[in-house]
Amino acid sequence: MLSVFKNSWALLLGMMLLMVGNGLQSTLLGVRGGIEQFLPFEMSLIMSAYFIGFLGASRMVPSLIRRVGHVRVFAALASFISAVLVLFPLYLNPVFWMFGRLIIGFCFCGVYIIAESWLNNAATNENRGQSLSLYLILQMVGIVVGQGLLVTSDPGGYTLFIIISVFVSVSFAPILLSISPTPAFETTNPMPLKKLIETSPLGCAGMFVLGGVFSAQFGMAAVYGAEVGLSLGEISLFVATFYIGAVFLQYPIGWLSDRMDRRRLIMSVAAIGAFGALIGVFMGQNFTLLLVSAFIVGGTSNPLYSLLIAHTNDFLDFDDMVSASGGLLFINGIGAIAGPLIVGWVMQAIGAFGFFVLISLLMAGLTLYAAYRSTQRAAPSVEEANAYQTVMPTASLLSVEFAQEIAIETALEEEESQDVDE
Repeated sequence: MLSVFKNSWALLLGMMLLMVGNGLQSTLLGVRGGIEQFLPFEMSLIMSAYFIGFLGASRMVPSLIRRVGHVRVFAALASFISAVLVLFPLYLNPVFWMFGRLIIGFCFCGVYIIAESWLNNAATNENRGQSLSLYLILQMVGIVVGQGLLVTSDPGGYTLFIIISVFVSVSFAPILLSISPTPAFETTNPMPLKKLIETSPLGCAGMFVLGGVFSAQFGMAAVYGAEVGLSLGEISLFVATFYIGAVFLQYPIGWLSDRMDRRRLIMSVAAIGAFGALIGVFMGQNFTLLLVSAFIVGGTSNPLYSLLIAHTNDFLDFDDMVSASGGLLFINGIGAIAGPLIVGWVMQAIGAFGFFVLISLLMAGLTLYAAYRSTQRAAPSVEEANAYQTVMPTASLLSVEFAQEIAIETALEEEESQDVDE
């Protein structure tokens, strides 16, 4: 992994700085919306707009890159992100913020796609898996560091918005200065949704549910904190704890995934996530227990994303695994758009604790459906199951395709090794 960092440190550093800015801007908008007395449903519209832009970019940016090239698209998207960030405190209007978040979601997705294509191009077959792991770790580190910056200035002023804009702008320098030849850009046409749903009903249903759960965390956790009266430092720690849980529990859940029926593991992990959210519902007044709830919810929902992709792969031929990525991300994106909207409506209807109520219901629903699906067909044997690859819900289509390619390579190597042994 050290050799991977040595060869791609500038690109990885730039992406980590970018995630610092992205993680902070989402939390800051949630806090500032509370200061400006935006209603929870208004904030949900603002947060949902990010995922509309993100989903739209996954379809539109590849054609833009083919027409004008990586560097020009990258520079244009970067300029839009910085510009919109400094305009947020100037126009304290929910409608403007909604359109601003839509633009930022579109631009961030485009930037991820381009940066990930450069990272993939720089990797070799021997270190591709390590490159993706390091990239995802630094993404999470960036988001957590971003939460810590929330307490460095008054969220009611301009300074934090300027700091985010600076982080985003500075992040592009190491990326643009370090890239070697512009890689050829290719994405796979997505598998038809009907075929994907028929192949893995649980994988598709789970990706939709997780879209709602993750977008609620990413978009509405800070809104929840502001609604219940947490201090600025407490909101920062509360939001960061979701991602800390994701980092700590990703490996053990991945380890179990390669050693047992994945449907039963999905059922168990989702049940733990539902229980964790219930802690927030009934004992959220105690800040320590609130952090425990955030750790469990973040630590189960993020690994479930990779687990559902691995489960879907178990029922696909190698030739279909990469094309399935597009369909899975589309389904997840629809759930991500709906998540903040429903959470905002529930919070406005029954109170701030509705944030955890909805997450618990979604995870409980996934638990029950996984239990039902485990009775419908036999699970692949552990030996036949495809390898688990870590992918975060923040990933773009290219990153998921990247992980799928690694899973295919790993499976082929295992088959060759078995043939040699025989």
